[in-house]
Amino acid sequence: MKKAEMKVYKERLLALRARLRGDVDAMADAALRKTRSEANGDLSSMPIHMADIGSDNYEQEFTLTLMQSDEVTLESIEAAIERIEDGIFGACEECSGPISKARLNAIPYTPLCIKCAQKMENR
Repeated sequence: MKKAEMKVYKERLLALRARLRGDVDAMADAALRKTRSEANGDLSSMPIHMADIGSDNYEQEFTLTLMQSDEVTLESIEAAIERIEDGIFGACEECSGPISKARLNAIPYTPLCIKCAQKMENR
């Protein structure tokens, strides 16, 4: 892949990384609030219903799961940026063949061509 093309992908990856980092930080703030009243803005000191506690726990677990998924994506983005800096971006890590531009446009941090990705999924 040409350096000019790699530069375009690097800019796209840097923008995606910045957006995801902001998302992860915002989710962490929301999920890790200290009390239910702080999270919901409740000013009442009335007892809390058990169903509300269950809903709050589910929301917190769901947010933490999303954060974990985004962290994995961030790691993949970092690896793709390293491949650009090493000059090997756009080559499949499994078969060393080229990754199609359509695939890179859809998932710019992918390390695998479509055939190798399908093989990995089938395993």
